Amino acid sequence: MTDSGENRALLPAGLHDLLPPRAAQEAATISGIMDAFRACGYEQVKPPLVEFESTLVGNGTNGGGSLAGQMFRMMDPVSQRMMAVRADITLQVARIAEARLHDAPRPLRLSYAGQILRVRGNQLRPERQFAQVGLELIGSEDICADVEVVSLAAEALVAAGVQRPTVDLNSPALVASILEQVDLDEATTGDLRAALDRKDEDATGEILRGNGVAYSEAAKALCALIETVGPADEVIIELQGLSLPAGARAEVERLAAVVAGLHAAMPDLPLTLDPVEYRGFEYHTGVSFTLFAEGVRGELGRGGRYITGAGEAATGVSLYMDSILRALPAPVPGDRLYLPYGTSFQEGVVFRDAGWVTVAAMASEDDAAAEAKRLRCSHLLVDGTPAKADGSDT
Repeated sequence: MTDSGENRALLPAGLHDLLPPRAAQEAATISGIMDAFRACGYEQVKPPLVEFESTLVGNGTNGGGSLAGQMFRMMDPVSQRMMAVRADITLQVARIAEARLHDAPRPLRLSYAGQILRVRGNQLRPERQFAQVGLELIGSEDICADVEVVSLAAEALVAAGVQRPTVDLNSPALVASILEQVDLDEATTGDLRAALDRKDEDATGEILRGNGVAYSEAAKALCALIETVGPADEVIIELQGLSLPAGARAEVERLAAVVAGLHAAMPDLPLTLDPVEYRGFEYHTGVSFTLFAEGVRGELGRGGRYITGAGEAATGVSLYMDSILRALPAPVPGDRLYLPYGTSFQEGVVFRDAGWVTVAAMASEDDAAAEAKRLRCSHLLVDGTPAKADGSDT
């Protein structure tokens, strides 16, 4: 039974209508980003909105586990198997690379654009449905892959109109390498990771002291890492001065090489480095990153290095259109040409071919100029020639 008093404009929390002119702006921005990806050899794929749950859940090594609780689930009446609405597209692209493009030459460059739906939003991103655009570079372990993905993501944002994007680098594997040298159980390690994420020196020290490992070289390194946050070049120097296990030192050198590569590729790109950042990067195995823009709520995108379900090295990035639109200026309405009643469709073709957006009258009008302004047209057709709807000459 339908409640006649129901507000039909009301939508569930985290869902919204995108209206003119923002909807057109989003479509144009996505097209521009995809063009930037295509120009660097990334070929577009289009996976379905809904797949079998087992495919979308994946495992902890490829990112599936981190979004398992964010997916809407349903029973497929045909196969009688559980399906889910995708909460991220990365796993789908990895599936395509593994199954459908298994024999394609590596490194494989793929791009995508589509809507995703999540069960819950968060404080920085309350939206539960938004467009995700991204790319995956699959089959390369070289540092060049990290540099290309970060550079291309930043370049695409600039091309979309984002003023001076910034990149915050990190390496989850760096802390993981140090934690391997500390004798802690899984639960305590999780608490320690959370304390490091919060940059909570007191909690970090308390956990290490409580487990009798506060004076180990690895524990001292963890405490030092909390302080090493800031401009990438400065942080790299600080990290290189720390006493670190061999695995962690190798990660620092990889970070240094990536930073040097990014400086060469995009000298004006601001780079910061936070070596203990972990939340949201649980499945990443190497250099990872987040994209921001000054004054814009939420991250514009994030990405990094990981291992696919097939065991291939991969580096990717996902861009979030809801945040990107907040980083763009409001769209400026374009010129629209009003075609008075009786103007044939073919007459309008000449003007549309010349770049005009035409709006044809649906009924006879007494004042064509007034009707043109009412329909938000900047010009109207007068004796076969476009003229300003407000009567001005300019």
